[in-house]
Amino acid sequence: MDRVPRTGEEFREDLRSPGSRNAQARSWLSADELLPLTQLDAVKSSLAIGQTLGLIGAALLLAIATWPSPWMALSIVLIGVCQHGLFILAHEAAHYRLFGNRRLNDIVGRAVGMVGGVSMCTYRVTHRLHHNNLYSQEDPDTAIHGGYPRGKDYLAGKLARDVLGLNAWKTYAYFFGAPAINDDTLRVVRPLDDTSPQLRAAARADRWLVVGFHLVAPLLALASGGGRGLLMYLVLWLLPLLTVLQPILRLRAIFEHGGVYDLSSPLTAARSNRSTGSVGAWIARGLLFPHHVNYHLEHHLYPAVPHYNLPRLHQLLADAGALQGAEVRDVGDTWRTVFSDRLRDA
Repeated sequence: MDRVPRTGEEFREDLRSPGSRNAQARSWLSADELLPLTQLDAVKSSLAIGQTLGLIGAALLLAIATWPSPWMALSIVLIGVCQHGLFILAHEAAHYRLFGNRRLNDIVGRAVGMVGGVSMCTYRVTHRLHHNNLYSQEDPDTAIHGGYPRGKDYLAGKLARDVLGLNAWKTYAYFFGAPAINDDTLRVVRPLDDTSPQLRAAARADRWLVVGFHLVAPLLALASGGGRGLLMYLVLWLLPLLTVLQPILRLRAIFEHGGVYDLSSPLTAARSNRSTGSVGAWIARGLLFPHHVNYHLEHHLYPAVPHYNLPRLHQLLADAGALQGAEVRDVGDTWRTVFSDRLRDA
Protein backbone atom coordinates (compact mmCIF):
# COMPACT_ATOMS: atom_id res chain seq x y z
CA MET A 1 0.00 0.00 0.00
CA ASP A 2 1.08 3.57 -0.61
CA ARG A 3 2.10 5.37 2.53
CA VAL A 4 1.41 9.05 3.11
CA PRO A 5 4.49 10.93 1.83
CA ARG A 6 6.53 12.98 4.24
CA THR A 7 6.86 16.73 3.76
CA GLY A 8 9.40 17.32 1.03
CA GLU A 9 8.49 14.08 -0.77
CA GLU A 10 5.02 14.69 -2.16
CA PHE A 11 4.12 15.07 -5.84
CA ARG A 12 1.35 17.64 -5.62
CA GLU A 13 -1.57 17.62 -8.02
CA ASP A 14 -1.58 20.87 -9.96
CA LEU A 15 -4.18 23.05 -8.26
CA ARG A 16 -3.11 26.47 -9.54
CA SER A 17 -5.62 29.10 -10.62
CA PRO A 18 -8.60 28.28 -8.39
CA GLY A 19 -11.87 28.93 -10.21
CA SER A 20 -10.23 28.62 -13.63
CA ARG A 21 -10.90 25.99 -16.29
CA ASN A 22 -8.11 24.00 -14.68
CA ALA A 23 -10.10 23.63 -11.47
CA GLN A 24 -13.26 22.87 -13.45
CA ALA A 25 -11.50 20.17 -15.46
CA ARG A 26 -10.46 18.42 -12.29
CA SER A 27 -14.00 18.52 -10.90
CA TRP A 28 -15.49 16.93 -14.03
CA LEU A 29 -14.21 13.49 -13.00
CA SER A 30 -15.66 11.88 -9.90
CA ALA A 31 -13.66 10.04 -7.26
CA ASP A 32 -15.30 6.80 -8.40
CA GLU A 33 -14.00 7.39 -11.94
CA LEU A 34 -10.50 8.28 -10.79
CA LEU A 35 -9.91 5.61 -8.15
CA PRO A 36 -9.63 2.64 -10.56
CA LEU A 37 -7.19 4.61 -12.71
CA THR A 38 -4.76 5.07 -9.82
CA GLN A 39 -4.60 1.35 -8.99
CA LEU A 40 -1.22 -0.21 -9.76
CA ASP A 41 -0.99 -3.39 -11.83
CA ALA A 42 2.25 -5.32 -11.35
CA VAL A 43 1.57 -7.46 -14.43
CA LYS A 44 1.24 -4.44 -16.73
CA SER A 45 4.38 -2.86 -15.31
CA SER A 46 6.28 -6.12 -15.71
CA LEU A 47 5.10 -6.43 -19.32
CA ALA A 48 6.28 -2.88 -20.05
CA ILE A 49 9.71 -3.70 -18.61
CA GLY A 50 9.81 -6.99 -20.51
CA GLN A 51 8.85 -5.30 -23.77
CA THR A 52 11.67 -2.77 -23.50
CA LEU A 53 14.27 -5.31 -22.41
CA GLY A 54 13.13 -7.70 -25.14
CA LEU A 55 13.65 -5.07 -27.83
CA ILE A 56 17.10 -4.28 -26.42
CA GLY A 57 17.94 -7.98 -26.47
CA ALA A 58 16.79 -8.33 -30.07
CA ALA A 59 18.88 -5.33 -31.13
CA LEU A 60 21.94 -6.69 -29.35
CA LEU A 61 21.53 -10.12 -30.94
CA LEU A 62 21.22 -8.52 -34.39
CA ALA A 63 24.41 -6.54 -33.85
CA ILE A 64 26.36 -9.48 -32.44
CA ALA A 65 25.23 -11.81 -35.22
CA THR A 66 26.19 -9.35 -37.96
CA TRP A 67 29.26 -7.75 -36.32
CA PRO A 68 30.73 -5.79 -37.98
CA SER A 69 28.23 -4.69 -40.60
CA PRO A 70 25.94 -1.77 -41.55
CA TRP A 71 23.19 -3.48 -39.53
CA MET A 72 24.95 -2.18 -36.44
CA ALA A 73 23.64 1.30 -37.19
CA LEU A 74 20.07 0.00 -36.94
CA SER A 75 20.90 -1.74 -33.68
CA ILE A 76 22.50 1.38 -32.23
CA VAL A 77 19.43 3.50 -33.05
CA LEU A 78 17.01 0.88 -31.68
CA ILE A 79 19.04 0.49 -28.49
CA GLY A 80 19.05 4.27 -27.98
CA VAL A 81 15.28 4.39 -28.43
CA CYS A 82 14.87 1.57 -25.91
CA GLN A 83 17.24 3.25 -23.45
CA HIS A 84 14.74 6.08 -23.51
CA GLY A 85 12.05 3.51 -22.70
CA LEU A 86 14.07 2.46 -19.65
CA PHE A 87 14.24 6.09 -18.59
CA ILE A 88 10.45 6.38 -18.83
CA LEU A 89 10.11 3.31 -16.60
CA ALA A 90 12.50 4.93 -14.11
CA HIS A 91 10.24 7.98 -14.30
CA GLU A 92 7.29 5.76 -13.33
CA ALA A 93 9.29 4.45 -10.38
CA ALA A 94 10.21 8.01 -9.36
CA HIS A 95 6.45 8.64 -9.06
CA TYR A 96 6.03 5.37 -7.09
CA ARG A 97 3.86 4.13 -9.98
CA LEU A 98 5.80 1.04 -11.10
CA PHE A 99 4.91 -1.40 -8.29
CA GLY A 100 2.70 -1.10 -5.22
CA ASN A 101 5.44 -2.52 -3.01
CA ARG A 102 7.70 0.49 -2.36
CA ARG A 103 10.84 -1.60 -1.88
CA LEU A 104 10.29 -3.47 -5.15
CA ASN A 105 9.35 -0.23 -6.91
CA ASP A 106 12.61 1.42 -5.89
CA ILE A 107 14.84 -1.61 -6.53
CA VAL A 108 13.55 -2.03 -10.08
CA GLY A 109 13.39 1.72 -10.71
CA ARG A 110 16.96 2.21 -9.55
CA ALA A 111 18.14 -0.72 -11.68
CA VAL A 112 16.55 0.43 -14.95
CA GLY A 113 17.78 3.96 -14.30
CA MET A 114 21.27 2.80 -13.37
CA VAL A 115 22.00 0.99 -16.62
CA GLY A 116 21.13 4.22 -18.45
CA GLY A 117 23.34 6.38 -16.24
CA VAL A 118 20.39 7.85 -14.33
CA SER A 119 20.09 8.03 -10.57
CA MET A 120 16.37 7.38 -10.13
CA CYS A 121 16.40 8.59 -6.53
CA THR A 122 18.04 11.86 -7.55
CA TYR A 123 15.66 12.25 -10.48
CA ARG A 124 12.76 11.77 -8.05
CA VAL A 125 13.90 14.88 -6.19
CA THR A 126 14.42 16.94 -9.35
CA HIS A 127 11.24 15.80 -11.06
CA ARG A 128 9.18 16.51 -7.98
CA LEU A 129 10.20 20.17 -8.25
CA HIS A 130 9.14 20.20 -11.91
CA HIS A 131 5.67 18.91 -11.04
CA ASN A 132 5.17 21.09 -8.01
CA ASN A 133 6.48 24.28 -9.65
CA LEU A 134 5.63 23.89 -13.35
CA TYR A 135 7.00 26.82 -15.34
CA SER A 136 7.78 28.82 -12.22
CA GLN A 137 11.23 30.05 -11.18
CA GLU A 138 11.60 26.88 -9.09
CA ASP A 139 11.05 24.52 -12.05
CA PRO A 140 14.46 22.99 -12.92
CA ASP A 141 13.16 21.82 -16.33
CA THR A 142 12.41 25.32 -17.64
CA ALA A 143 16.06 25.57 -18.67
CA ILE A 144 15.44 22.64 -21.05
CA HIS A 145 12.06 23.40 -22.61
CA GLY A 146 11.40 27.07 -21.87
CA GLY A 147 11.33 29.87 -24.41
CA TYR A 148 10.34 27.93 -27.53
CA PRO A 149 9.94 28.52 -30.38
CA ARG A 150 13.41 30.00 -30.65
CA GLY A 151 13.83 29.56 -34.40
CA LYS A 152 14.53 26.53 -36.56
CA ASP A 153 18.29 27.03 -36.64
CA TYR A 154 18.54 27.27 -32.85
CA LEU A 155 16.80 23.94 -32.21
CA ALA A 156 18.53 22.21 -35.12
CA GLY A 157 21.88 23.31 -33.70
CA LYS A 158 20.99 21.94 -30.26
CA LEU A 159 19.94 18.59 -31.75
CA ALA A 160 23.11 18.39 -33.86
CA ARG A 161 25.22 18.80 -30.72
CA ASP A 162 23.08 16.15 -29.02
CA VAL A 163 23.65 13.63 -31.82
CA LEU A 164 27.40 14.25 -31.64
CA GLY A 165 27.35 13.59 -27.89
CA LEU A 166 28.53 17.10 -27.03
CA ASN A 167 25.64 17.79 -24.64
CA ALA A 168 25.56 14.41 -22.89
CA TRP A 169 27.50 15.70 -19.89
CA LYS A 170 24.80 18.33 -19.30
CA THR A 171 22.10 15.66 -19.42
CA TYR A 172 23.74 13.47 -16.83
CA ALA A 173 24.62 16.45 -14.65
CA TYR A 174 20.88 17.23 -14.58
CA PHE A 175 20.03 13.63 -13.65
CA PHE A 176 22.61 13.82 -10.87
CA GLY A 177 20.89 16.85 -9.34
CA ALA A 178 23.27 19.57 -10.49
CA PRO A 179 21.96 23.14 -10.04
CA ALA A 180 19.88 24.31 -13.01
CA ILE A 181 20.10 27.87 -14.31
CA ASN A 182 17.03 29.49 -15.87
CA ASP A 183 18.33 31.30 -18.99
CA ASP A 184 15.60 33.95 -18.77
CA THR A 185 15.87 34.88 -15.08
CA LEU A 186 19.39 33.55 -14.33
CA ARG A 187 17.88 32.03 -11.20
CA VAL A 188 19.72 28.97 -9.90
CA VAL A 189 17.55 26.03 -8.79
CA ARG A 190 19.24 23.54 -6.46
CA PRO A 191 17.01 20.43 -6.41
CA LEU A 192 18.59 18.72 -3.41
CA ASP A 193 17.91 21.76 -1.23
CA ASP A 194 14.12 21.27 -1.44
CA THR A 195 13.43 17.74 -0.30
CA SER A 196 13.21 15.58 2.79
CA PRO A 197 16.43 14.39 4.49
CA GLN A 198 15.43 10.82 3.63
CA LEU A 199 15.15 11.48 -0.12
CA ARG A 200 18.34 13.53 -0.07
CA ALA A 201 20.27 10.67 1.56
CA ALA A 202 18.79 8.14 -0.88
CA ALA A 203 19.76 10.34 -3.82
CA ARG A 204 23.37 10.63 -2.66
CA ALA A 205 23.71 6.89 -2.11
CA ASP A 206 22.08 6.06 -5.43
CA ARG A 207 24.45 8.32 -7.36
CA TRP A 208 27.44 6.40 -6.05
CA LEU A 209 25.85 3.14 -7.16
CA VAL A 210 25.30 4.52 -10.67
CA VAL A 211 28.91 5.72 -10.88
CA GLY A 212 30.13 2.36 -9.59
CA PHE A 213 28.09 0.43 -12.14
CA HIS A 214 29.45 2.42 -15.05
CA LEU A 215 33.02 2.00 -13.84
CA VAL A 216 32.61 -1.75 -13.42
CA ALA A 217 30.60 -2.45 -16.63
CA PRO A 218 33.45 -1.87 -19.12
CA LEU A 219 35.80 -3.90 -16.92
CA LEU A 220 33.34 -6.80 -16.95
CA ALA A 221 32.99 -6.50 -20.73
CA LEU A 222 36.77 -6.61 -21.06
CA ALA A 223 37.11 -9.56 -18.69
CA SER A 224 34.39 -11.60 -20.37
CA GLY A 225 35.07 -10.81 -24.02
CA GLY A 226 38.52 -9.29 -24.20
CA GLY A 227 39.08 -6.33 -26.48
CA ARG A 228 36.13 -7.33 -28.68
CA GLY A 229 33.82 -7.46 -25.69
CA LEU A 230 34.91 -4.01 -24.54
CA LEU A 231 34.48 -2.59 -28.04
CA MET A 232 30.98 -4.06 -28.32
CA TYR A 233 30.02 -2.55 -24.96
CA LEU A 234 31.31 0.87 -26.02
CA VAL A 235 29.62 0.75 -29.44
CA LEU A 236 26.36 -0.98 -28.58
CA TRP A 237 25.62 0.53 -25.16
CA LEU A 238 27.69 3.59 -24.33
CA LEU A 239 27.52 5.14 -27.81
CA PRO A 240 23.68 5.12 -27.96
CA LEU A 241 23.55 6.60 -24.45
CA LEU A 242 25.75 9.51 -25.47
CA THR A 243 24.29 10.14 -28.94
CA VAL A 244 20.94 8.59 -29.93
CA LEU A 245 19.32 9.08 -26.54
CA GLN A 246 20.26 12.75 -26.20
CA PRO A 247 18.11 14.33 -28.97
CA ILE A 248 15.21 12.08 -27.98
CA LEU A 249 15.27 13.39 -24.41
CA ARG A 250 15.45 16.99 -25.60
CA LEU A 251 12.70 16.71 -28.20
CA ARG A 252 10.32 14.91 -25.86
CA ALA A 253 10.75 17.59 -23.17
CA ILE A 254 10.16 20.36 -25.72
CA PHE A 255 7.18 18.56 -27.25
CA GLU A 256 5.68 18.27 -23.76
CA HIS A 257 6.13 21.90 -22.68
CA GLY A 258 7.72 23.99 -25.43
CA GLY A 259 5.84 26.59 -27.43
CA VAL A 260 2.89 26.80 -25.04
CA TYR A 261 0.91 30.03 -24.76
CA ASP A 262 -0.66 30.05 -21.28
CA LEU A 263 1.34 29.08 -18.20
CA SER A 264 -1.49 29.53 -15.71
CA SER A 265 -2.80 25.97 -15.99
CA PRO A 266 -1.45 22.48 -16.80
CA LEU A 267 -4.23 22.36 -19.41
CA THR A 268 -2.19 24.83 -21.43
CA ALA A 269 1.32 24.64 -19.90
CA ALA A 270 1.68 20.91 -20.62
CA ARG A 271 0.87 19.17 -23.90
CA SER A 272 -0.52 15.83 -25.00
CA ASN A 273 0.66 14.69 -28.43
CA ARG A 274 -1.63 12.60 -30.63
CA SER A 275 -0.39 10.43 -33.47
CA THR A 276 -3.34 10.74 -35.83
CA GLY A 277 -2.63 11.46 -39.47
CA SER A 278 0.57 10.59 -41.31
CA VAL A 279 2.87 7.62 -40.96
CA GLY A 280 5.56 10.09 -39.94
CA ALA A 281 3.45 11.13 -36.95
CA TRP A 282 3.22 7.51 -35.80
CA ILE A 283 6.98 7.07 -36.20
CA ALA A 284 7.64 10.27 -34.26
CA ARG A 285 5.39 9.08 -31.45
CA GLY A 286 7.13 5.70 -31.40
CA LEU A 287 10.53 7.36 -31.11
CA LEU A 288 9.60 10.01 -28.55
CA PHE A 289 6.73 8.65 -26.47
CA PRO A 290 7.10 5.05 -25.21
CA HIS A 291 4.78 3.72 -22.55
CA HIS A 292 2.00 6.28 -23.19
CA VAL A 293 4.03 9.32 -22.08
CA ASN A 294 2.50 11.31 -24.94
CA TYR A 295 -0.41 11.92 -22.52
CA HIS A 296 1.67 14.44 -20.61
CA LEU A 297 -1.06 16.96 -19.87
CA GLU A 298 -3.06 14.22 -18.14
CA HIS A 299 0.06 13.15 -16.23
CA HIS A 300 0.45 16.65 -14.78
CA LEU A 301 -3.21 16.81 -13.81
CA TYR A 302 -3.13 13.40 -12.12
CA PRO A 303 0.44 12.17 -11.43
CA ALA A 304 -0.96 9.28 -9.37
CA VAL A 305 -2.24 7.58 -12.56
CA PRO A 306 0.26 5.00 -13.93
CA HIS A 307 1.23 5.15 -17.60
CA TYR A 308 -0.97 2.27 -18.78
CA ASN A 309 -4.11 4.06 -17.54
CA LEU A 310 -3.32 7.43 -19.16
CA PRO A 311 -5.18 6.64 -22.43
CA ARG A 312 -8.32 5.89 -20.42
CA LEU A 313 -7.87 9.06 -18.36
CA HIS A 314 -7.49 11.07 -21.56
CA GLN A 315 -10.72 9.64 -22.94
CA LEU A 316 -12.65 10.36 -19.75
CA LEU A 317 -11.45 13.96 -19.70
CA ALA A 318 -12.25 14.40 -23.38
CA ASP A 319 -15.74 12.92 -22.95
CA ALA A 320 -16.35 15.32 -20.05
CA GLY A 321 -15.34 18.28 -22.19
CA ALA A 322 -12.38 19.08 -19.93
CA LEU A 323 -9.87 19.19 -22.80
CA GLN A 324 -11.59 21.80 -24.94
CA GLY A 325 -9.01 24.48 -25.65
CA ALA A 326 -6.29 22.47 -23.92
CA GLU A 327 -2.83 21.77 -25.37
CA VAL A 328 -3.77 18.56 -27.18
CA ARG A 329 -2.15 18.42 -30.62
CA ASP A 330 -1.10 16.07 -33.35
CA VAL A 331 2.62 15.30 -33.25
CA GLY A 332 3.11 16.99 -36.63
CA ASP A 333 1.48 20.17 -35.41
CA THR A 334 3.74 20.21 -32.34
CA TRP A 335 6.77 19.63 -34.58
CA ARG A 336 5.88 22.66 -36.70
CA THR A 337 5.29 24.75 -33.57
CA VAL A 338 8.58 24.07 -31.81
CA PHE A 339 10.61 24.31 -35.03
CA SER A 340 8.94 27.56 -36.06
CA ASP A 341 11.13 30.44 -37.20
CA ARG A 342 8.80 32.77 -35.30
CA LEU A 343 10.80 33.71 -32.25
CA ARG A 344 9.05 33.87 -28.92
CA ASP A 345 9.45 37.63 -28.48
CA ALA A 346 9.01 38.58 -32.13
